[in-house]
Amino acid sequence: MSFEVRPASVRAVTAKLGDTELVRIGLGTNRLSHTPEHVAFVREAVAAGVNMVDTAHLYAAGESEATIGEALSPVPDGCVVATKGGYRPGEGRPDVLRAQIEESLRRLRTETIALYYLHRVDPQTPLEQSLEVISEYHERGRIRHVGVSDVGVEEIERARQVVPIAAVQNEYNLRERRSEEVVDHCAAERLLFVPFFPLRDEGPPAVREIAERHGATPTQIALAWLLRRSPAMLPIPGTLSLEHVNENLGALDIALTDDEFEALR
Repeated sequence: MSFEVRPASVRAVTAKLGDTELVRIGLGTNRLSHTPEHVAFVREAVAAGVNMVDTAHLYAAGESEATIGEALSPVPDGCVVATKGGYRPGEGRPDVLRAQIEESLRRLRTETIALYYLHRVDPQTPLEQSLEVISEYHERGRIRHVGVSDVGVEEIERARQVVPIAAVQNEYNLRERRSEEVVDHCAAERLLFVPFFPLRDEGPPAVREIAERHGATPTQIALAWLLRRSPAMLPIPGTLSLEHVNENLGALDIALTDDEFEALR
């Protein structure tokens, strides 16, 4: 995995996952239900410019994956659908995780999952045992890239001893900074860092002042700060609104000054 920032077009700032260039604002889908309206929404979001769609085996009891499968099968060239498995205690066991991967493949209507994360390290199963299952699917070509979620640096490095790791997904936003070390580690090791809940908190009061200065929304400033924080960063704000998708993508146009960045840091 490699990432690069291309200043020629701020709107098209991208990160690379393998050979795929990803716009550095994705779409989180934890509230996606299997309805015609949400199928249409996913297609509209991709048409608007999103090319990283993030889901998980457990989201909306499987409806999120099913909706994406109906909307995007076959997945358009240049688009990545990422999913996750092994969230609850006990679900990192090889037999359970293998069943979840198979179900995700069926729901997504695909032969290959572009990016598959171990959703959490199972307290009942060694990390290596869980990842060996994912590695099997990776070697067979059923999973193209592998990620880990809700992890520290030590766990990332343990994971890399089992299977190549391309992406890390932890909670990170203007208020939640426990993953600072992980963010920097991902940048140094050229791993994609995908913060979940990137907009969970509005952040400090300075956000609104900076937003007014740029003619932007506080949401856009929060995302612009994340993009500036690390070139490895690709936030996946969740929404069911095309208006919000376009607002989020607008953050790619915002260049914070050094003083603005530090005021929010």
